[in-house]
Parts: sequence; structure tokens; C-alpha cells
Amino acid sequence: MSNRKTIIGYNRTVRLSWLEYTAERVASGCSEAEIVAGLRNLLMDQLSLGSKAKRGSREKTITLLLKTWVRVPSSLREFRDRGIDMFKSYGSEEHLALHWGMSMAAYPFFGAMAEVVGRLLRLQGEAAAPQVQRRARETFGERETVARSARYVLRAFVDWGVLKEDGQRGIYTHGKILPVSASRLIAWLVEALLRVIPNGTCPLKAVLNSPSFFPFILKTGPSRFFCASGQIEVIRHGLDEDLVTLHKSKGTAVPANNSVQAENIALTSPA
Repeated sequence: MSNRKTIIGYNRTVRLSWLEYTAERVASGCSEAEIVAGLRNLLMDQLSLGSKAKRGSREKTITLLLKTWVRVPSSLREFRDRGIDMFKSYGSEEHLALHWGMSMAAYPFFGAMAEVVGRLLRLQGEAAAPQVQRRARETFGERETVARSARYVLRAFVDWGVLKEDGQRGIYTHGKILPVSASRLIAWLVEALLRVIPNGTCPLKAVLNSPSFFPFILKTGPSRFFCASGQIEVIRHGLDEDLVTLHKSKGTAVPANNSVQAENIALTSPA
């Protein structure tokens, strides 16, 4: 993984309402300074009550919110802008998918924890916090920061409603599962995943069924998906498998492989 993909960064629990506020301000054309001022006012009575620390919980949370929707790396700006365009036209359920995809792209640690939780839910119907933390340490190192950040992500999943903590403390089960049928949004979510997985390339079926998308049912077939994005290429691999990769012009090289046929299907943006 690249250096960005090994950075944890997710050092606070982010509530869905805070992300919604941030994205709304971006969609309204507010400046970063205006968004920061608004977030400080919003969080004044929710975090770091009575604290005057320059880098207290409130300011760290604001930094995380900014890095998700506002102060994104240059490589994610165009991706973010397309997300904001959809935010303006889609409803609240689609907004959850947009916050999910942007969090995955901005914080690969978030995406890694989503995959761990989704895989555990698929295998055993529940995810225990110690299991999630152990797998996080296996990937990101034996540091207390890793285990603590895993807890922050789990708490975010609960706040967002995609996990429930029923009965025994630290044991999580499925929360709400939302259908996603807009082909443009599905392509954008797939692009978010490709931006953080090794080599940016994955079998199409594996991407559409990724445990990272455990809160969603991606309700579209490949024929609709192919028309949804100008950022992704589909490559025929062997006789009956399609790979998806970020378009070469976006900086991700197609892997050299003699079994990958020459036919590349460039996806075009919808009218």
C-alpha cells in the first residue's frame, strides 16, 4: 500500500449529522473558513465542553470532517466534486452512501475496517470489537492507536445506523441495509474502493459484492454499471472474468498480464 493507505488518521468518532452538515456547506459554496466557523458553532455544546485546548476533541473532529469533504488531497478533488454534485440531487439514503464512499477514499483505514466488519457479518452474523481490533493490528501494526481508531470507526457505524450493539457489549450485528440503484452512484462507490485497494484493480464481481459495502445492496447489473462512469475501465481477463481498474488517464496503470486481453471497455459518463 502507498503511504497514504497506511496512515490511520481516523482518530475520532464522526457522527453522520456532522458529515451531513459539512457536505451541505460544501454544496452551498461556502468557503473553508465559513465551514470551520460553522462546525465550531455546531460542535460547541457537543465536544470539548469548557476546554480551551487548541487541539482538543472538537478541533480534531473538525479536522477529520474537513479532510473528508473539504480539505481533500488533490488526487481526490475531482472525485469529491462528483460526490457533491450527487449530494445536491439525491435524498438522505443516498447521502449515507456518499458519506461512506468519501470516508473510504479519504481515510483508507475506514475502508479497511468496513471490509473487516462486513466479512465478519457475512461469515458469522456478528462482529465482535476484539476481532475487529485484532485484524486492524494485523494490517496496521501493533499499536494502541490502531485499536483505539478501530473503536472510533465501530462507534461511527453505530451512529450511522449500519451496526447495532445488541445484548453483550462490544458485539455488533447488522443495522439498516439500504438499496442503491442509481448506476452513477454505484460506479462512484466502486471507484472509492478501487482508490484504496492494492494496485487499484479488482474483479468486477468481487467489487460489486465487496464486504466493504455491507450496509448496501448494489441493485444494478454490469450493463447499467458500464454506462455510469468515465473514471473506470473494464478489462476482460481470461474467458469469463472482467476486471475493473481506474482509467489509465487517472494515474492507475493497467497491470501487465499476458492473460489480460487487449479489449478495454472505457466507461462513458451518462448524459
